[in-house]
Amino acid sequence: MDQQNLSGSSRIDRKTAEKIRREQMKALFAKLKSTLQPHQSSREVASLPDQLDKAVNYIRKLQINLEKMREKKDSLMRVAKITNNNDNAGFVGGKTVGGLKSPQITVCEIGSALEVVLITGLDCQFTFAESIRVLHEEGADIVNASFSVVEDTIFHTIHSKITSLHQEL
Repeated sequence: MDQQNLSGSSRIDRKTAEKIRREQMKALFAKLKSTLQPHQSSREVASLPDQLDKAVNYIRKLQINLEKMREKKDSLMRVAKITNNNDNAGFVGGKTVGGLKSPQITVCEIGSALEVVLITGLDCQFTFAESIRVLHEEGADIVNASFSVVEDTIFHTIHSKITSLHQEL
């Protein structure tokens, strides 16, 4: 009779253990599902294997994005390090940092005339327009603007005349 009680209690233990395991798995699946982006409407009920496939695909996509972000961070850190190391370097066609040329601006005031020389890389086209805008805001009249391209460097020259209002200041 002791043997029957022993085997009966082990069955109960197995049933209880299995029930606890199922509840834990259910809680884990619910937690996994709550962390995923909602891709389907609430009316659709996906099977558990489909939910797991979506979770695996989502995690892989996140891993790929994370790796891309790490590579971008490393690249930017290298650029920042190069920039910090070369802050006092002379300009011969512009400092090259990660394939980008930093813009160089020279302003010469000769009487009522103002000459702005802007040297940029091919990737800094907005700097020319920004320079024109700043000159207009400061009251300069643009007389002439020209540019020339030499390899991967653009030389902009802006000749302007300072209005009398700003000359008095």
